Order: sequence, then structure tokens, then C-alpha cells
Amino acid sequence: MEEIDRAIVGALTEDGRLSYTDLAERVGLSVSAVHQRVRRLEQRGVIAGYTAKVSYEALQLPLTAFVAIRPFDPSQPDDAPEKLAHLAEIDSCYSVAGEDFYLLLVRVGSPADLERLLQEIRTAANVTTRTTVVLSTPYENRPPRMPGPDPLP
Repeated sequence: MEEIDRAIVGALTEDGRLSYTDLAERVGLSVSAVHQRVRRLEQRGVIAGYTAKVSYEALQLPLTAFVAIRPFDPSQPDDAPEKLAHLAEIDSCYSVAGEDFYLLLVRVGSPADLERLLQEIRTAANVTTRTTVVLSTPYENRPPRMPGPDPLP
């Protein structure tokens, strides 16, 4: 990836609402050149979409937890993500290596809500759970570290 494309991706990662004019000023290109490059980055799948950053506290979902799940019977079909997709409290589902099969990022309003959700997860997917409650989040959703150009041989 060219240096200018890395600069565009970095700027949009920090603020996805930048206008093409502001983005052009940041990276030192014309507005039309930036527009073309952004369109190419989208077509190549480098930029996969744009989202809003929300305050979960303001949405009355202050409790964040990670829930590791493991099936009671590993010989059964690996369909936990499908069985849990209807639970809106699950923000993300990661397939992981190690002792557990999946790691869920969940956001709920209270410890009682977390307890209820854990029961729903266990029942829906026939799994055991191990939960870690987040106390604080020093940083989250940081811009990616993009590798520089390949060194010359």
C-alpha cells in the first residue's frame, strides 16, 4: 500500500466523517485525487465501511464483559455463533485458539442483566461460560498500525 493511501486510511480511522476537503488538506492531495483514492480503497476492501462511535454508558449499557464459551460436547456441530446471533447484547463473537471455542464481547445494563444473558447463552448454545467483567477501558478501537513500504533488497 502506498504511503498516501496509508495516510488516508489513518485519517479516516481517526475520524470517518472527514469531508473530502478536510481529508485532502491532511494528506496533501486535491479533493478529486482523494475522492478517487478513497473509492479505490473501498473497492479493494481496505475500507470496509463507516460506523459511528457510541457511548455505551449513554445508552445505559455501562457493563462490558468478555464471555468465553466452550461446548459441553465438542463432538456436536460447531454452531454456537448461529445459535447466539439473536442475542443483541452480544457485540462481537470471536473464534479463538486455545481452551475456549469462542470469545464474546457483551454489553449490558447491570450485573443482573449479565446473569440473565449468561443463562440465555448457556441454554441457547449448550455451552459452558467463563466471564471476565471489564472494570475500565483505557483505549479501544485504536487506528491500526499500518506497515510501511517494503524495504528494498
